[in-house]
Amino acid sequence: MNFEEKIRQLLDKRVEARLGGGQKRIDSQHAKGKLTARERIALLLDEGSFEEFDMFVTHRCTDFGMEKQVFLSDGVVTGYGTIDGRLVYVFSQDFTVFGGSLSESFAKKICKVMDMAMKAGAPVIGLNDSGGARIQEGVQSLAGYAEIFQRNIMASGVIPQFSAIFGPCAGGAVYSPALTDFIMMSKENSYMFVTGPKVVKTVTNEDVTEDKLGGALVHASKSGVAHFVVENEQEGLEFLRKLIGFIPSNNLEEAPLVPCNDPINRLEDSLNSIIPDNPNKPYDVLEVIQGIADNGEFVEVHKLFAQNLVVGFIHLNGQSVGVVANNPKYFAGVLDINASRKGARFVRFCDAFNIPILTLVDVPGFLPGTVQEYGGIIIHGAKFLFAYGEATVPKITVTLRKSYGGAHDVMSCKQLRGDINYAWPSAEIAVMGASGAIAVLNGKEISSIENPEDRQKFTNEKVKEYEDKFANPYNAAKYGFVDDIIEPRNTRFRVIRALNALATKKDVNPPKKHSNIPL
Repeated sequence: MNFEEKIRQLLDKRVEARLGGGQKRIDSQHAKGKLTARERIALLLDEGSFEEFDMFVTHRCTDFGMEKQVFLSDGVVTGYGTIDGRLVYVFSQDFTVFGGSLSESFAKKICKVMDMAMKAGAPVIGLNDSGGARIQEGVQSLAGYAEIFQRNIMASGVIPQFSAIFGPCAGGAVYSPALTDFIMMSKENSYMFVTGPKVVKTVTNEDVTEDKLGGALVHASKSGVAHFVVENEQEGLEFLRKLIGFIPSNNLEEAPLVPCNDPINRLEDSLNSIIPDNPNKPYDVLEVIQGIADNGEFVEVHKLFAQNLVVGFIHLNGQSVGVVANNPKYFAGVLDINASRKGARFVRFCDAFNIPILTLVDVPGFLPGTVQEYGGIIIHGAKFLFAYGEATVPKITVTLRKSYGGAHDVMSCKQLRGDINYAWPSAEIAVMGASGAIAVLNGKEISSIENPEDRQKFTNEKVKEYEDKFANPYNAAKYGFVDDIIEPRNTRFRVIRALNALATKKDVNPPKKHSNIPL
């Protein structure tokens, strides 16, 4: 074979590798409304930036006639490229090759790009579309999963890890995405579960579909496994490009600054009238977030899960900031098990990757009841508390309205190393609301008054007395627990100024192997 023939052989092999499992299976993939592994990468990365590794890798299995079925790349496409000019590593599972099932060679390819990403200090993005372990390879496939899991664990908090589920993800395969920072699922074709409908039917006698067991909306709203739901793959890949713009490449860097044409001293007059006069009337905290953010843009995380707490990313004068906010529109903004889990995870992510945290507080307390107590609200609430207390990034807190009881402490109070704590004039910082407090403090006196009108008059007087003393921010400000009381429409300017002041902030935790967060 001469030199030209060798070059032609190389080009032919590249064509073969890019066909994956063949044109018939590619057509089948498209018929399901799904993209191929390489089409996904092309949409995700900057045009022409992808550099592929291990295109000529094949499996080494000779059992069950597998030696007769060999495909170049072996079911996963791996390599690196750029998103808006920033380096990222990527692996994309190819369902056209053995249903995207994981072999020993397949796992080694993924492990290689994860190792390279750690050395380079660059994010890893996994595009998942796999039938699970390759049964023909048995324990070698299981070992491959464990090798990937170990790398997910070592990379956690060092480089950002993203998972997009664009097809099946079942059995042991679910645990790699679960170990990553963000999981996205598409409504059309994705599902995740540890055991499928057939096994569920056999073991528990439940009849359930794949979608109801582990579809995108189930995991986005009920389990909290999925952080984002998208209509289709194209939308998801475009969203991943946007999301990564808020996050640094690794734990030693800052998130990229973006150009800002929104004046830092812009006054948002709508905030001066957003809090209702009736303290029990709801409003949507998203309007507050959008009023503060650069150009009103907010990327919400876990949008459909525990909606009484809102978390996500904004830019303030071009700087990436994580927002945590109680939302009175849902369950009065109360903290419960799911909200605590959601908040704790997000705060820890921001802290790991040097993203300042803005906390907007309007919380009446923790949700009472046996369901919450039996479910471990004490432990889950402690996670949220722990996350704030452990975080060393700049932390700015703005109390909008209610901040009652233990929930006041949890929501980035001054004593949990809140750096700058502001309050609006509408803030009520106290152990509990006025009516509940008077029932405890003056209950005997109230019950001893026989005349109903006199009883009500006495109660109203005591409630007003309590409100005058505690249902305002000035009592907390008197002790320095609130640094300043600010005009709502000026919140954007004050928070940006606070971020500038905290740019060189240093907080140090005691030396330790790791903390034992209440799990």
